[in-house]
Amino acid sequence: MTVYIDPPTWPGHGRMWSHLVSDVSYEELHAFAAGIGCPPRAFERDHYDVPSSRYAAAVAAGAVEVGSKELVRRLTEAGLRVPKHRRPA
Repeated sequence: MTVYIDPPTWPGHGRMWSHLVSDVSYEELHAFAAGIGCPPRAFERDHYDVPSSRYAAAVAAGAVEVGSKELVRRLTEAGLRVPKHRRPA
């Protein structure tokens, strides 16, 4: 089980955000996100948006810190990347 998180460098709604992804399955991702208190509404296509205030909790729970490009690479290689114009089945 590996879940990855990028640094909170994405601005939105007056906060900075990270992306949380799995390289195994969406089920793994949903379980991990629930475990750190991410609401289901934070899921967007293939990742969770995690506010900077929850970043340390995600890392403490086992999320591996990677750069944004590495995060996308791992998500794509796992076959879990969903482009903006597509929704998962």
